[in-house]
Amino acid sequence: METAIIKNGELTEFIDWYDTDGNVINVSDGGIIFVDGVYHWYGMALRNLPFDGAGKGGQTTVSGVAMYASQDLQNWKYEGIILPCSDDSRSQLYGPMRFERPKIIYNENTKQFVLWCHYIKYPGDHGFTEGTAEAGVAVCDTVNGTYKWLGFTRPIDDKGYVRDCTLYKDDDGCAYFIYDRQTGDSWDGDDVDRCLYIVKLSDDYMSFTDEYVRIEEAYWREAAALVKYKDYYYMITSDLTSWDFNQAKYYRASNLFGPWKDMGDPCIGDNEHLTFHSQGTYIFKVEGRSDMYIFMAERHNTSNFLHCSYIWLPIVFNADNTLSIRYEKEWEI
Repeated sequence: METAIIKNGELTEFIDWYDTDGNVINVSDGGIIFVDGVYHWYGMALRNLPFDGAGKGGQTTVSGVAMYASQDLQNWKYEGIILPCSDDSRSQLYGPMRFERPKIIYNENTKQFVLWCHYIKYPGDHGFTEGTAEAGVAVCDTVNGTYKWLGFTRPIDDKGYVRDCTLYKDDDGCAYFIYDRQTGDSWDGDDVDRCLYIVKLSDDYMSFTDEYVRIEEAYWREAAALVKYKDYYYMITSDLTSWDFNQAKYYRASNLFGPWKDMGDPCIGDNEHLTFHSQGTYIFKVEGRSDMYIFMAERHNTSNFLHCSYIWLPIVFNADNTLSIRYEKEWEI
C-alpha cells in the first residue's frame, strides 16, 4: 500500500474529507470492512443542517447508510447508499429517521454481510416507545450492494432500551452485539440504569442468543469500540454527555465475557480530557501490518452535521499490555 496522509487538523478544527468526485465524505459513526483487497468505509449519511429535535435536525437521515471504497485509505470512491431510507410513510425506513452507529461483519457460513445498527423510526428522535430504541438488522450478499432490511428487535428483553451499539467478530467466527442498555422510562429519573452489555449473536448473525454479560465496570458508558491484540481484548468507551465531548475510558479483559478491568483514559496529552474533542466510533486493522490499528473517532459538528470531522489516530500497544493514543493533526500510514 502506498503512503496515506491522514489529516485531522487542529484540536478544535472541523476538517472535511473528500471523495474522488470532490464531494464531502458523509459516513457518520460507521466503520471499515476490508474485502478482497479493498477497504469499505460506511456510515449514516447526515443532513446539511444543525441539530434540532422533532426530526428537523441534521442528526437524522433522509438518505440512509452510505459507503465508500479505497485501496490506500486515502482516495475514497463513492459507492452509493447501501441501506436506503424510504419515501413510503408506512415503511419502517421512512425518513427522517436514524441508522445510528451501523456496523457490518461477514458470515463465512452464510456468505452474507450482516449490518446491525441502533434503529430509530421517523422522525428520528430517541425515545422510550417501540421503534425509538431498537437494534435493527439488514443483510446483503455483497459488501457494497443494497442491503435487505429484516426489521428491529431488542436483545435480552423488551425492557432494555437500545442506545449506542457496535459489533465484534472474534477469531473463532462468533459475533457479538455490544450496546448501551438502558432501563427506566426517563433520561434522568431515579430508576434509570445504563450500562454496557455484550450479547452473543446467533450462528447466522441475524438474531440474539441468550448468552450475554453486563459489564459492571462500564456503567454509564457508551460508544464502545473493540479490538483484540495478542492476549487481550480492549474496549474504548465514552461517557454519556449527549453531543458534548467527554473523557474516554478503556477496559481490558482476557475473555470477552470478562472480567473487565478499568484501565483509565487512553488519550495521552489530552489536557482538556475531551478525547481530543471527539468521540470514538470504531477500531480497524491496517492490512499487512501486524501492529497497526486505527482508532476512528468523530468530531460532531452540531452547527452543520454534513461537516463533522473524522479523526483517525494510531493505537500504540505498550509492553505492559496497556494501550495509548496521541493526537496527531497530520500523520502517515
